[in-house]
Amino acid sequence: MIVNGYAASSPGGELKEFEYTQGALGINQVDIKVESCGICHSDLSMLDNEWDMTQYPFVPGHEIIGIVESVGKNVKNLKTGQRVGLGWSSGSCMTCEWCVSGNHNLCKSNEGTIVGRYGGFADRVRAEAAWVIPLPDKLDPLSSGPLFCGGITVFNPIVQFGIKPTDSVGIIGIGGLGHMALRFLSAWGCEVTAFSTSPDKEAEAKSFGAHHFVSSKEAKSLEAVADSFDFIISTVNSPLDWNSYLTALRPKGRLHFVGAVLDPLSIPVFPLLIGQKSISASPLGSPATTAKMLDFAARHNIKPTIEVFKFDQVNEAMEKLRNGKPRYRIVLQH
Repeated sequence: MIVNGYAASSPGGELKEFEYTQGALGINQVDIKVESCGICHSDLSMLDNEWDMTQYPFVPGHEIIGIVESVGKNVKNLKTGQRVGLGWSSGSCMTCEWCVSGNHNLCKSNEGTIVGRYGGFADRVRAEAAWVIPLPDKLDPLSSGPLFCGGITVFNPIVQFGIKPTDSVGIIGIGGLGHMALRFLSAWGCEVTAFSTSPDKEAEAKSFGAHHFVSSKEAKSLEAVADSFDFIISTVNSPLDWNSYLTALRPKGRLHFVGAVLDPLSIPVFPLLIGQKSISASPLGSPATTAKMLDFAARHNIKPTIEVFKFDQVNEAMEKLRNGKPRYRIVLQH
């Protein structure tokens, strides 16, 4: 089968039309005809080879919505014509202790949709059926792609760490991840505070579900919320004064990272000791957790705020993301 996509031939390079041929469909695989694909900051990081694992030619795209076009002979959970989504992971071994316990996202053999293979900036994409999730009818297909990466990234810790509706939760960074975190946690029942260096985002943050807004540029604002939070999620990928956020936690509170901060963390241990506080991080989620997230989003009418570009505008869209301009996710549409 011939696939038409957009690929870069070098780090940071322009995405150009690219054609490749797929081999025979595996017995546990499906082919998806791509309808739309969100653009995630991870696509940009991979394009620039920030993580030193990109192979070129590189076809980005891992927030995919499409229609199942063909299924392998062992596939039982999907059928042709079904609308589905695919996120960061396109496969795992299915036999290790992590896969068999339902933690497929922690599998050491986890296969990234855009790591060593071609992603969703194309007319078709292939994946293992276990990682392809049916899209609930109540969800809008065009805006749902970002749920399969950004959405599950912020939803997974809600499940993994048992965040309670009575908890007070802070979200650092009101961007592509943070605006979805506000919507999920507000619908979950939490008291939600948005931390942002952009004071002009206060009204939008509150429209997404934030009950409170803290301008994190101001040290006094952070001091004023000391001992306030059960859980703080950082969605940013830049270094901050993490000690201020540890101080903002209540005893037994947790500072949790879902943003890929590349700089080493400078964390004083003493505040952790005396408050029995924790620091943690998580990747995306398993197929089961992703399906749970989609169900929750459908029940509560949660969807990302998006800007739409056509696939032939891919470079314009990537440049807008590079300059930090989207409000709040970009989706490419065929």
